[in-house]
Amino acid sequence: MALASCKINYNVTGPPIPDNIKTFSIDQFTNQATLGPSTIGFTFTESLRELFQSQTKLELVSSDGDLSYEGTIVNYTIQPIAIQGDQTASQNRLTISIKVNFINKHDDKKNFDKTFSRFADYSSSADIGQVQNQLIEEIFDQLTQDIYDKTLGDW
Repeated sequence: MALASCKINYNVTGPPIPDNIKTFSIDQFTNQATLGPSTIGFTFTESLRELFQSQTKLELVSSDGDLSYEGTIVNYTIQPIAIQGDQTASQNRLTISIKVNFINKHDDKKNFDKTFSRFADYSSSADIGQVQNQLIEEIFDQLTQDIYDKTLGDW
C-alpha cells in the first residue's frame, strides 16, 4: 500500500526550471580569434539557441530575457600533438575557447563571466579544410552542453 503512493517524475527536457524563468536571449557571439571561419560566431550562436530550444520550454526572445547570454570566441588554434620519433606530429588538435557572460535576472548569485574550452583531435594527414566543419560541430556540441549545464544544471 505504501508503494502505491510513491511517484517518480522523469523530465526528458532537462532539470526543472523555476516558474519565474520564462524567457532566454542569446546575443550574437562575435569572433575575436585570429583564425577560424568567418561565420564561426553565427554558427555557435545558432547551436546554442537550438540546444536551449530543444532542451527547455523557455521562449527565445531577441533581447532582455530572464536568462541572458552573450559572448565572444576568444581562441581558435590548431596545434600538433602526438609527436613521433622523426619529429613529425601524427595528430593535430583544434581548440576553441568561448567567453560567456551569463545574467540571470532573478538570481544575481548565478551570474558569471567564464571561458569554456574544448578540443578535437584529427590526423595530421587530413587537410583541415576537409575536416574543419565536422570538428567545429563536435566542439560546439560539447561547449553548448557545458554552458547549458553550468546555467541550468544546478537548479
